[in-house]
Amino acid sequence: MKNNIQVQTRDIAAIWEQQPLIISGPCSAETEEQVIKGAQDLAATGRVNIFRAGIWKPRTKPGMFEGVGAAGLPWLQKAKELTGLPIAIEVATSKQVALALAHDVDVLWIGARTTVNPFSVQEIADALRGVNVPVMIKNPINADIELWSGAMERISRANISKIGLIHRGFSSYGNTQYRNAPMWHLAIDMKLRYPDALMINDPSHICGRRDTLQAVMQKAADLDYDGLMIESHIDPDKAWSDAAQQITAARLKEILAEIQWRKEDANSASYRTALETIRQKINQLDDELLQLLSQRMQLAEEIAQYKKENNITILQSGRWSEVLENAIKTGAKKGLSKDFITRYFDAIHIESINHQKKIMDSRD
Repeated sequence: MKNNIQVQTRDIAAIWEQQPLIISGPCSAETEEQVIKGAQDLAATGRVNIFRAGIWKPRTKPGMFEGVGAAGLPWLQKAKELTGLPIAIEVATSKQVALALAHDVDVLWIGARTTVNPFSVQEIADALRGVNVPVMIKNPINADIELWSGAMERISRANISKIGLIHRGFSSYGNTQYRNAPMWHLAIDMKLRYPDALMINDPSHICGRRDTLQAVMQKAADLDYDGLMIESHIDPDKAWSDAAQQITAARLKEILAEIQWRKEDANSASYRTALETIRQKINQLDDELLQLLSQRMQLAEEIAQYKKENNITILQSGRWSEVLENAIKTGAKKGLSKDFITRYFDAIHIESINHQKKIMDSRD
């Protein structure tokens, strides 16, 4: 079995094209035994393409476990030799890039805390210039798609031909459901901007807990992601970092067996015809929505004219709270989530304020 795995996984270029691409391994490399046993367990599932492990761990506060450092790289090399699984690690500096490449690391990724710093990303890009190694870029901690896009462009300009994007969620004040709010629309935007780049979902960091992983993994599959990066451990509850979100290789195999990966059947004429009919209906409704929104803004301008004549402020917080509360109640009855209604009406409110401000600032 090991020989078969080795033959199938030695060529990282071929691995990169496999879909779904499944990457798994511990949040942190802790001991040689833990790394090797973890890689062997994952290889035995027959579902994992790349073995990952954290070597250097950027932590929020000093004193937390920050990884074993370069001492763990030979452990990964040995795991690769025994299982045939290519290995992937996170890098944040040019020195870490050099050490990773010196130890035959097959895939590098840039972490969320590094993506937010263009200087750090550029340092990594400069260190990678002329090196033929796949690189994955996690979204920045904050919900700034331009930072994510900028990191993508910096790595691309280093002539890296194989680049992947990792959607691991965003830090969000007041978020309680997830460790990092997925904000799916931002990842979809990146997927549309860079259709040739792999889009990998990291449910472990989105969820922060193992019991909700499967739902996020399935949504990623439904949104046509190219793969998943899931943290796993030989004994998750005793992991030295992020214990709550890690699972065993056996549990990973069970979850993956239940995930449905759907692909477009481009050869089915009936499918294309049915889909086109529905899309035409959506286009019509979109046109009607835009007409209604335009009419709403015209009414907002009429209100602005009245406010201007009576020296009344634009923002009426009590009125807006009432509008939003009613919309959330009505939307719930029609199967629309509170989160969607809030974001949708917030956008309408901002646009309305902009229209009103133009009237208020005019000299007519």
